Amino acid sequence: MPQQSADLNRWLFRVGTYLLLGGIAIVMLMPLLWLVSTAFKSPTENIFQFPPQLWPSQPTLGNFITVWQTNPFGRYLLNSLLVALLTVIFNLTFCALAAYPLARLQFWGRDWLFTAVVSTIMIPFQIVMIPLYILAVQLSLKNSYLGVIFPAIASAFGIFLLRQAFQGVPKELEEAARIDGCSELGIWWFVMLPAVRPALVTLSIFVFIGSWSDFLWPLIILDQPDYYTLPLGVATLAGTFSLDWRLIAAGSVISIAPVLIFFLMMQRYIIPSEAGSGLKG
Repeated sequence: MPQQSADLNRWLFRVGTYLLLGGIAIVMLMPLLWLVSTAFKSPTENIFQFPPQLWPSQPTLGNFITVWQTNPFGRYLLNSLLVALLTVIFNLTFCALAAYPLARLQFWGRDWLFTAVVSTIMIPFQIVMIPLYILAVQLSLKNSYLGVIFPAIASAFGIFLLRQAFQGVPKELEEAARIDGCSELGIWWFVMLPAVRPALVTLSIFVFIGSWSDFLWPLIILDQPDYYTLPLGVATLAGTFSLDWRLIAAGSVISIAPVLIFFLMMQRYIIPSEAGSGLKG
């Protein structure tokens, strides 16, 4: 009997935990579900009724067609894709180059330098926004793709994440590469980067999502619609359609879809890597 009572308590605790987590998940997903539902609703449906009707009574793609035909969303999509991909490439490259010596090389002031880099995470972007803008204008980066990418070329978080990953790579792999005559750059490229692939994929997801959804910096550095990214394009819908929430929701869904696709494509690579798989026992 005591064993059956303990099993029943564990089962009840597990069921209660799942119900609680499921309820929290539903609450968190409600805004997204309402957004998607609104994007497919026809003009005759009330989008502000309570309780909300998540399944449209007359689903239509007309909102998406109207948004796509009346606004250069194709251009916005290409701009966002180009900016996000270049930001990921630059960020991974520079963060990995900076994190490797901070993790594997011995030099004077290494720990102090790393502390200084990580401490910049506490500085809000709004504080450095004006100096960054002045510097970008002086470098003739205003109204350019490079100007949008400029602040995210490297990040303290990326350096911190990759440094921790590099520190977890067994030294035997590095020593074996040196015995084979590999240079420091060769060790970084052929040994260290493959060993920390999950960390690189994780950082790429964070950088891609951050770059794709960034609104403030592109709003500051861009004033030509030809360079607008999707967040700026969605913001223009409020004025174009006088707050027609169906069309704004359709534009928002268009901007969200690539992020979800990118995450689903990359999540299978976020698995623990066997960094020591090349070691012989």
